[in-house]
Amino acid sequence: MPHLLLAVTAHGYGHLAQSSPVVEALARRLPGLRVTLQSDIDPRFARARLPPGFTQIREATDTGCLMDGPLVTLWPETLAAYIRFEADYEQRLERQMATLRELAPDLVLADVPWLPLEAARRLGIPAVGLCSFSWYDILHESPVGTQAPVELLGHLQRVYREADLFIRPAPAMPMDWLPSARAVGPIARRRPNRAAELRERFGCPADRPLALMQFGGFDGLDPLRDWPQQDQVHWLVQDLNGVQRPDVSGLRDNGLDIVEVLGSVDLILTKPGYGAYTEAACNGVPVIHVTRPDWPETATLNTWLGARVPTRELSLADLMAGRVADPIAELLAAPRPAPVEPSGIEAAADLLEPWLRA
Repeated sequence: MPHLLLAVTAHGYGHLAQSSPVVEALARRLPGLRVTLQSDIDPRFARARLPPGFTQIREATDTGCLMDGPLVTLWPETLAAYIRFEADYEQRLERQMATLRELAPDLVLADVPWLPLEAARRLGIPAVGLCSFSWYDILHESPVGTQAPVELLGHLQRVYREADLFIRPAPAMPMDWLPSARAVGPIARRRPNRAAELRERFGCPADRPLALMQFGGFDGLDPLRDWPQQDQVHWLVQDLNGVQRPDVSGLRDNGLDIVEVLGSVDLILTKPGYGAYTEAACNGVPVIHVTRPDWPETATLNTWLGARVPTRELSLADLMAGRVADPIAELLAAPRPAPVEPSGIEAAADLLEPWLRA
């Protein structure tokens, strides 16, 4: 029985959302595939995304980025966390190698912590990165990139370079320095349009547009709490967080997940991020995105998305003040685009499957 170890950064939900469709494709191709998830991500989210029967080791293998809510990255604190992580790296590496010796996976797939990649390489286990960026790219291109120790950046770059393969799903940062990179199409899930059913379920008018607000698994931002009630759209959010108003419905309270409504909404309000953008494009949904100028992926993501669906940018000040009526009206009036093909799923599975059949 082939065994895949999937190591995922728990920086929001995006890394598991990006890698899990590929794992699902592999599980369909390889009945009996054993999957171990190594991540401190919320097990509820993991169960919603991965094939049944996986095992989770609730342990982080990198630091991600430290955040103040979903939109503000604490860059100095993040750099300090990377430096602390590297300070006892050899001990971490020994523990990771012990884990891999015990589990004996046939393949380590990382989205996108570097520690499991290096541990696997030292043990002779095939090691593959899968992500639209590496943490080297993010740190190097961040506002604190010039302050990062050269040794730290060099170590990150070396580990990613030495992976057997690095799969770059579109839209990905350039990563021209990475010799093992292979570009594939976008990775996202397509969902059916259940808008009529959802409107009836939420008790909103049959002609009311549905709008999804989601910020990638981070708490600390709840603009609806201060917005006045409106009848332009019916908002869907993951959790109500105490908000009770007729123009908003909580998905979790109704036994639903964000992915279940992606094909049914008329627009998405979100931050620049891989998962939200590819799921919007692959379901043909217009997007209002909140300004995120200090995130290194933003330019790549915005350019790619803007070429595929109607988009509008919104400042954080306008978001918090509820000045959203005009961009909503513009996107509702725009032609609904054809969904983009999520071709990266099968292309990535094609690249990974031989290691699991060996």
